[in-house]
Amino acid sequence: MPVNFPALDPAQLSSIAGVRIGTAEAGVRKANRKDVTVFLLDEGASVAGVFTSNRFCAAPVQVCREHLAAGSAVRALVINTGNANAGTGAPGLAHARQTCDALAGLLQCQPDQILPFSTGVIMEPLPVERIVASLPAALASAQPARWAQAAEGIMTTDTLPKAASVQVQVGGKTVSITGISKGAGMIRPNMATMLGFVATDACIDPALLPALVKHLADGSFNRITIDGDTSTNDSFMLIATHQASNAPITALDSADGQALVQGLMQVARQLAHAIVRDGEGATKFITVQVDGGRNGEECRQVAYAIAHSPLVKTAFFASDPNLGRILAAVGYAGIEDLDQGLIELHLDDVHVVTQGGRHPQYREEDGQRVMKGSEITVRVGLGRGTASDTVWTCDLSHEYVTINADYRS
Repeated sequence: MPVNFPALDPAQLSSIAGVRIGTAEAGVRKANRKDVTVFLLDEGASVAGVFTSNRFCAAPVQVCREHLAAGSAVRALVINTGNANAGTGAPGLAHARQTCDALAGLLQCQPDQILPFSTGVIMEPLPVERIVASLPAALASAQPARWAQAAEGIMTTDTLPKAASVQVQVGGKTVSITGISKGAGMIRPNMATMLGFVATDACIDPALLPALVKHLADGSFNRITIDGDTSTNDSFMLIATHQASNAPITALDSADGQALVQGLMQVARQLAHAIVRDGEGATKFITVQVDGGRNGEECRQVAYAIAHSPLVKTAFFASDPNLGRILAAVGYAGIEDLDQGLIELHLDDVHVVTQGGRHPQYREEDGQRVMKGSEITVRVGLGRGTASDTVWTCDLSHEYVTINADYRS
């Protein structure tokens, strides 16, 4: 079961002026489920995105990058679940382009105005004919208030749909922000086996979007890990429809720019946390905070060493305060001049290690009390400087092995 992750309430999701969403059943992998989703954007919308760092990236990722680089106004996004169209070579690229061609024909626009996305099993041919055949039904169902259906339509091993929505005041106008994401395993940025789509009706200089979407990803999706595997299909897209009637934002460091950035980050981070809370087999949501680094990079280096360690993660699953495993991860994180005599370690409110050794007042029953909880914070002090950073992860359970062993069956 997801960790402290309430069921989605569609009524809490704001529609975004200039965005309509449709879904359809294509039978990509399983019958009787919505597995094709289409986002339709009004003319004038702006789109930017960031993608997986995996060099073996999927065909839709390659096509998305090409289409964004072409600079044409994006009119639609098409997403299928059940098949990743990755590891499919030249035929996979042809299938991704064929999907764009078909949707462009229905919308009477150019193929490079369509962005394709896929998620699911790797190295299986995309059933492109079925996807193309489902597009008219997806278009016919398109409505503004279908964010919840879209969140369901992009799921793979997710147990619950993931969506978030906020409204913020920008220049005296109410601006809406809504997003969805999917992902539960093969999660390790940059980025994770995840798809994320966030839209706002804010008026903002389109030239700001590429830097903004990277900033949002770095503060949310690029701070989560479930199993340390970087996927082939990861994509996070930011859409601005410019229909909120606020004075156009021309600088992100302005008061209006910061108000928008904070609202967007709130949604992006909520979606990223939801992925961890719904991690395959997860029973605990773990925050790993590293303070006292010389820079943020080495703080992240240590945080990910802890968050990736199978020994640490299985200890958390068992509620076993075998906390020397955390110190071992700090030690092998790769900081060559680390002074172990300066290390401090807290587990929630329990001071476990001081000056590199067991705190004289630490009792194992206190560590076990914390580890039995479903929300745990690991805080490490490096004693090297003033930098800090945070990573979010989950435990590693028997169920994770079961889910991934049975994924294709």
